[in-house]
Amino acid sequence: MPDAALQTNGKLGPGRMVLVVGPSGAGKDTLMLALKERLEARQDISFARRAITREADAAAEDHDTLTRPEFEALVEADDVALAWEAHGLGYVIPKSYDRMVQSGGTVIANGSRRVLKRAHEKYETAIVLLITAPIDVLADRLASRGRESREDIAARLKRADLEPENVPNLVRVENTGTIEDGVTRMMAALGFSDS
Repeated sequence: MPDAALQTNGKLGPGRMVLVVGPSGAGKDTLMLALKERLEARQDISFARRAITREADAAAEDHDTLTRPEFEALVEADDVALAWEAHGLGYVIPKSYDRMVQSGGTVIANGSRRVLKRAHEKYETAIVLLITAPIDVLADRLASRGRESREDIAARLKRADLEPENVPNLVRVENTGTIEDGVTRMMAALGFSDS
């Protein structure tokens, strides 16, 4: 990594790494897709395409696929921007996105609470957008998917850590209105304008 990309505190900059996190049912993926469409003309913003140790699934996130040995080799060599494990899968934000941060741009990535501390340690400016909604709204959205019973949903939400603590640069975006409302809140949180 070029020395010019490191701030005096040893962190990568001068751009920003934005991690979008949130509980199931909060609408994180929907808002990220709408935000990407809103910002598609901006050359200084990049939406990270993750690599995951699972096969591509048309019903799920569009991602690149890694084998478990490939994931482990990348992590061992520290050849990643960020990496973490959750639900038995390995997730990678590719190293190539660090170049956007080094050039002063903004990278927006679908993140995980498991990697927030590492992002704060690595980047001069790491921002966390927490997409959330009241528990009853989350429960209704999860129930509409038809994958779990109401009782299972209630138990899962009761166990869930819906509000991370001690996370620097965390911005809470409540997603209870329209998609347009949510995207407008995300834009404001990141200091972006439509002009």
